Amino acid sequence: MFKKLFGKREKKEETLFAPLNGKVVDIEQVPDPTFSQKLMGEGIAIEPADGTVVSPVNGEIIQFFHTKHAIGIRSETGLEILIHVGLETVMLNGEGFTGHVQVGDKVKVGDRLITFDLEVIKEKAASSITPIVITNMDAVQSIEKFPVTHAKARMDQLMHIMIKK
Repeated sequence: MFKKLFGKREKKEETLFAPLNGKVVDIEQVPDPTFSQKLMGEGIAIEPADGTVVSPVNGEIIQFFHTKHAIGIRSETGLEILIHVGLETVMLNGEGFTGHVQVGDKVKVGDRLITFDLEVIKEKAASSITPIVITNMDAVQSIEKFPVTHAKARMDQLMHIMIKK
Protein backbone atom coordinates (compact mmCIF):
# COMPACT_ATOMS: atom_id res chain seq x y z
CA MET A 1 0.00 0.00 0.00
CA PHE A 2 2.83 2.44 0.91
CA LYS A 3 4.52 1.94 -2.48
CA LYS A 4 1.21 2.49 -4.23
CA LEU A 5 0.64 5.83 -2.50
CA PHE A 6 4.14 7.21 -2.65
CA GLY A 7 5.79 5.36 -5.51
CA LYS A 8 9.16 3.64 -5.49
CA ARG A 9 11.75 5.59 -3.52
CA GLU A 10 15.01 5.94 -5.40
CA LYS A 11 18.34 6.05 -3.68
CA LYS A 12 20.10 9.34 -4.44
CA GLU A 13 23.43 8.61 -2.85
CA GLU A 14 26.13 5.97 -3.02
CA THR A 15 29.02 4.87 -0.84
CA LEU A 16 32.10 3.46 -2.54
CA PHE A 17 33.90 0.82 -0.49
CA ALA A 18 37.56 -0.05 -1.00
CA PRO A 19 37.97 -2.57 -3.83
CA LEU A 20 41.55 -3.42 -2.78
CA ASN A 21 43.77 -3.60 0.27
CA GLY A 22 46.51 -0.99 0.16
CA LYS A 23 47.71 2.57 0.53
CA VAL A 24 45.20 5.22 -0.57
CA VAL A 25 46.58 7.87 -2.94
CA ASP A 26 44.97 11.08 -4.22
CA ILE A 27 43.94 10.70 -7.86
CA GLU A 28 46.02 13.80 -8.64
CA GLN A 29 49.14 11.85 -7.62
CA VAL A 30 48.64 9.05 -10.16
CA PRO A 31 51.57 9.20 -12.64
CA ASP A 32 49.28 9.15 -15.69
CA PRO A 33 47.60 12.40 -16.81
CA THR A 34 44.48 10.56 -17.97
CA PHE A 35 43.77 9.88 -14.30
CA SER A 36 45.62 12.67 -12.48
CA GLN A 37 43.97 15.38 -14.60
CA LYS A 38 40.59 13.65 -14.07
CA LEU A 39 40.01 13.23 -17.80
CA MET A 40 38.09 10.02 -17.10
CA GLY A 41 36.38 11.34 -13.97
CA GLU A 42 36.86 12.03 -10.28
CA GLY A 43 38.19 9.29 -8.08
CA ILE A 44 40.86 7.89 -5.87
CA ALA A 45 43.70 5.40 -6.27
CA ILE A 46 45.14 2.54 -4.25
CA GLU A 47 48.66 1.16 -4.26
CA PRO A 48 47.69 -2.52 -3.84
CA ALA A 49 49.06 -4.64 -1.02
CA ASP A 50 47.82 -7.87 -2.63
CA GLY A 51 46.23 -9.12 -5.82
CA THR A 52 42.47 -9.15 -5.29
CA VAL A 53 39.91 -6.65 -6.60
CA VAL A 54 36.40 -6.77 -5.13
CA SER A 55 33.28 -4.83 -5.99
CA PRO A 56 33.08 -1.41 -4.30
CA VAL A 57 29.28 -1.24 -4.80
CA ASN A 58 26.19 -3.32 -5.43
CA GLY A 59 25.55 -3.28 -9.15
CA GLU A 60 26.20 -4.86 -12.53
CA ILE A 61 29.33 -5.46 -14.58
CA ILE A 62 28.98 -3.28 -17.68
CA GLN A 63 32.47 -3.57 -19.13
CA PHE A 64 35.33 -6.03 -18.73
CA PHE A 65 38.38 -5.55 -20.90
CA HIS A 66 39.55 -8.76 -22.60
CA THR A 67 42.98 -8.23 -21.00
CA LYS A 68 41.31 -8.33 -17.54
CA HIS A 69 43.21 -5.21 -16.40
CA ALA A 70 40.14 -2.98 -16.05
CA ILE A 71 36.47 -3.40 -15.23
CA GLY A 72 33.39 -1.16 -15.31
CA ILE A 73 30.51 -1.43 -12.85
CA ARG A 74 27.16 0.38 -12.84
CA SER A 75 25.89 0.73 -9.29
CA GLU A 76 22.23 0.26 -8.39
CA THR A 77 22.01 4.07 -8.26
CA GLY A 78 23.37 4.46 -11.80
CA LEU A 79 26.94 5.51 -10.99
CA GLU A 80 29.50 4.09 -13.41
CA ILE A 81 32.80 3.14 -11.83
CA LEU A 82 36.01 2.09 -13.56
CA ILE A 83 38.67 0.12 -11.69
CA HIS A 84 41.94 0.12 -13.65
CA VAL A 85 44.56 -2.23 -12.17
CA GLY A 86 47.98 -0.68 -12.62
CA LEU A 87 49.22 1.66 -15.34
CA GLU A 88 50.02 0.46 -18.85
CA THR A 89 48.84 -3.01 -17.82
CA VAL A 90 46.91 -3.39 -21.08
CA MET A 91 50.33 -4.14 -22.60
CA LEU A 92 50.50 -7.34 -20.53
CA ASN A 93 47.67 -8.73 -22.70
CA GLY A 94 46.11 -10.50 -19.71
CA GLU A 95 49.33 -11.96 -18.27
CA GLY A 96 48.96 -12.27 -14.51
CA PHE A 97 45.21 -11.48 -14.49
CA THR A 98 42.23 -13.76 -13.82
CA GLY A 99 38.66 -12.57 -14.21
CA HIS A 100 35.92 -13.93 -11.95
CA VAL A 101 32.88 -12.18 -13.49
CA GLN A 102 31.45 -11.39 -16.91
CA VAL A 103 29.57 -8.47 -18.43
CA GLY A 104 25.99 -8.62 -17.21
CA ASP A 105 26.77 -10.28 -13.86
CA LYS A 106 25.13 -8.75 -10.79
CA VAL A 107 27.59 -8.10 -7.95
CA LYS A 108 27.43 -7.09 -4.31
CA VAL A 109 29.97 -5.12 -2.27
CA GLY A 110 32.93 -7.41 -1.62
CA ASP A 111 32.31 -9.89 -4.47
CA ARG A 112 35.61 -10.93 -6.08
CA LEU A 113 36.02 -9.43 -9.56
CA ILE A 114 39.68 -9.87 -10.55
CA THR A 115 42.74 -11.53 -9.10
CA PHE A 116 46.20 -10.59 -10.32
CA ASP A 117 49.82 -11.44 -9.70
CA LEU A 118 51.11 -8.30 -8.02
CA GLU A 119 54.74 -9.26 -8.67
CA VAL A 120 54.09 -9.54 -12.44
CA ILE A 121 52.44 -6.10 -12.40
CA LYS A 122 55.30 -4.54 -10.42
CA GLU A 123 57.90 -6.10 -12.71
CA LYS A 124 56.32 -5.55 -16.13
CA ALA A 125 53.91 -2.61 -15.89
CA ALA A 126 54.60 1.11 -15.44
CA SER A 127 53.04 1.02 -11.97
CA SER A 128 50.73 -1.10 -9.83
CA ILE A 129 48.77 1.95 -8.64
CA THR A 130 45.07 1.31 -9.27
CA PRO A 131 42.73 4.22 -10.07
CA ILE A 132 39.05 3.93 -9.14
CA VAL A 133 37.09 6.60 -11.01
CA ILE A 134 33.49 7.64 -11.56
CA THR A 135 33.13 7.86 -15.32
CA ASN A 136 29.66 9.45 -15.52
CA MET A 137 30.38 12.61 -13.54
CA ASP A 138 27.37 14.31 -15.14
CA ALA A 139 25.24 12.24 -12.71
CA VAL A 140 27.16 13.44 -9.64
CA GLN A 141 26.09 16.32 -7.44
CA SER A 142 28.92 16.07 -4.89
CA ILE A 143 31.63 13.74 -3.60
CA GLU A 144 32.97 13.45 -0.09
CA LYS A 145 36.25 11.56 0.21
CA PHE A 146 36.88 9.87 3.54
CA PRO A 147 40.28 10.36 5.22
CA VAL A 148 41.46 6.76 4.75
CA THR A 149 45.22 6.28 4.34
CA HIS A 150 45.38 2.49 4.17
CA ALA A 151 42.29 0.80 2.76
CA LYS A 152 40.93 -2.55 3.76
CA ALA A 153 38.88 -4.10 0.94
CA ARG A 154 35.15 -4.58 1.60
CA MET A 155 35.45 -2.69 4.89
CA ASP A 156 36.62 0.89 4.41
CA GLN A 157 34.46 3.55 2.85
CA LEU A 158 36.42 5.66 0.36
CA MET A 159 33.82 8.09 -1.01
CA HIS A 160 30.25 9.17 -0.40
CA ILE A 161 28.56 10.42 -3.57
CA MET A 162 25.39 12.48 -3.82
CA ILE A 163 23.63 11.85 -7.10
CA LYS A 164 21.72 14.52 -9.03
CA LYS A 165 17.95 14.09 -9.00
